[in-house]
Amino acid sequence: MRRLLRLLGRALLGLVAVWLLLAIAYRWLDPPGTPLMLLRWPVFGAIDYRPVPFARLSPALERAVIASEDEAFCLHHGVDLNQVDAAWQEFEQRGRLRGASTITMQTARNLFLWPGGGVFRKALEVPLAFLLEALMSKQRIMTLYLDVIEWGDGRFGAEAAALHYFHKNAARLDRHEAALLAAVLPNPNRMSPARPSPYVHERAAQIEGRMARLEGYTGCLR
Repeated sequence: MRRLLRLLGRALLGLVAVWLLLAIAYRWLDPPGTPLMLLRWPVFGAIDYRPVPFARLSPALERAVIASEDEAFCLHHGVDLNQVDAAWQEFEQRGRLRGASTITMQTARNLFLWPGGGVFRKALEVPLAFLLEALMSKQRIMTLYLDVIEWGDGRFGAEAAALHYFHKNAARLDRHEAALLAAVLPNPNRMSPARPSPYVHERAAQIEGRMARLEGYTGCLR
């Protein structure tokens, strides 16, 4: 048993060392891929992944995903404690645990972890999110998030999504297109920004309304 525990401890330390080295490298380098891309490749037969620098990402898309996924992105240090508290209170009242993932936590999950739910994976997201915030600027975290996030049918990142759905580069996305892309993020393999359902239309309109509230806010936004 002691030998097994030592082996497990060494394996864990090795994994942590790999995560640390990758996080340091991703401060400057584009990830060659993600665990989810590896899982999707046999399903779709090919992966469309086109990472681009921050300057080639639409500011409207940046605001749309913040409005949709994490309005406190510029204020927290990886974990939004207010959202965690709200999620815990909802769990106590309704017995249902909803996600309270920040954009940083989602970025950590996409870069290093496996898809799906579970308390164990969520527990790993937290220290990895703090690691990313310690090593990277908000701008770099946002770039990685928009470059690796899944946007349906083997497409990853804003550039691949913009070219496929709107036939333009990610830098040229307008406000409405950005809101539509953000609206499908909860389930990009079932919802389409190019052929939006009434639900996606309604969600995109709500996101545009939240984007308007961010217009006068400087923070870490362009």
